Amino acid sequence: MTKSSIFYSITFIFAISIVSIFLALLFLLEYDKQTYTEKLNIKYSIIARATLFHLNNFITNEELKKQVQGYQMREITDKTQQEHIIQNAQVIQKISDRIGSSAILRYENDHYLQIETKYSSLLLKDEDFQPYRYDLIKTIFGVVFTIIIIAYILTIRKIKPLRKLKRQMDAFAKGNLSINCKTDGEDEISQVANAFHNAVEQINKLNQSRQLFLRNIMHELKTPITKGRISAEMLEEGKQRTRLIGTFEKLELLINEFASIEQITSGEGLKNVKPYRLVDMLDEAIDLAMISPTQIEIDGEEEIILNVDFRLFTTAMKNVIDNGIKYSIDQKVRIVARKTKMAFISQGKPLKYELAHYLEPFVQENNSHHSFGLGLYIVHHILKAHRLTFTYEHKDGYNYFNFEKLDTLEPN
Repeated sequence: MTKSSIFYSITFIFAISIVSIFLALLFLLEYDKQTYTEKLNIKYSIIARATLFHLNNFITNEELKKQVQGYQMREITDKTQQEHIIQNAQVIQKISDRIGSSAILRYENDHYLQIETKYSSLLLKDEDFQPYRYDLIKTIFGVVFTIIIIAYILTIRKIKPLRKLKRQMDAFAKGNLSINCKTDGEDEISQVANAFHNAVEQINKLNQSRQLFLRNIMHELKTPITKGRISAEMLEEGKQRTRLIGTFEKLELLINEFASIEQITSGEGLKNVKPYRLVDMLDEAIDLAMISPTQIEIDGEEEIILNVDFRLFTTAMKNVIDNGIKYSIDQKVRIVARKTKMAFISQGKPLKYELAHYLEPFVQENNSHHSFGLGLYIVHHILKAHRLTFTYEHKDGYNYFNFEKLDTLEPN
């Protein structure tokens, strides 16, 4: 649970509330105990003073009874019992005056008031005394604490679906379209979860429709392209025949690229990942690009082996090669392959915009009729599926298109 989590915040708030209530309880207990002790001291002070005045004949017996009326104090007349209590009792407080002294004693959970003068002494037992009890305050605190805990549990249970919703959204962000976050609740969180679930279902339907459309289009196009290619092969040797065959080969290539786009963008991911030699994939990419070997210079290490989807990865390399040749000054591309990086280098002007601009579909340089603007878009998504980075830089009149982090694809 991170500190930015709403669950952490709610738990922290409730914890602060409980600690605050506990501290308030301690303060209240101490304050209430002091108040109770003060009341007892005032009570015993009144009784002791009135009794001392009476023993010193300052007030009459009737006046004494009037002043201590309502206080249930019983005199201990048994001398033996008096001595036993006085000897074994705990002295809580003792006050001396010129007319006598008084002391509050505690013995066996009872309070006694000992009053002495020069001529007499007596011991009074407080019949109304009750030891200070925390029960009421403890009960109140227990009830409040229980209410807070129940409120915390109910609150956490109410927002708990947020965790499930977050996990589902994370899975959706990673391309998992088979998530299910539908709930039967009626609160706002449930409404958000159901709305997200409905949105995912709608996206699934649109994605399936798009896939069906693309696959049908590719299927329908393959038949006339194949027939056209066969018909072109039957023509006599000449420029027209060569042009027609080249056109049909280009159309076949485009259909294969559309298949690559459909596989990557539909969330199907990489289907056939195996270890392949990089030099073999480069040969296949050059063949797909249908260019002269004199247009390519390779500076690579033959022992480089990568775990990739062969068809997709060679398509990505073919597109970068094709792009480099079309926009280079000398119609040549130099490929430098190392264990961590592969660079496609061509002589030419720097790109007018940032690389990200060209990674969008159907983007191309102004007034250019060389491509449909899908080449780098396909490269970007294929490398992304392989967890590689596609970068660009321009140095000394040369464009560098780089496949970074190749070492992450090395077989274990």
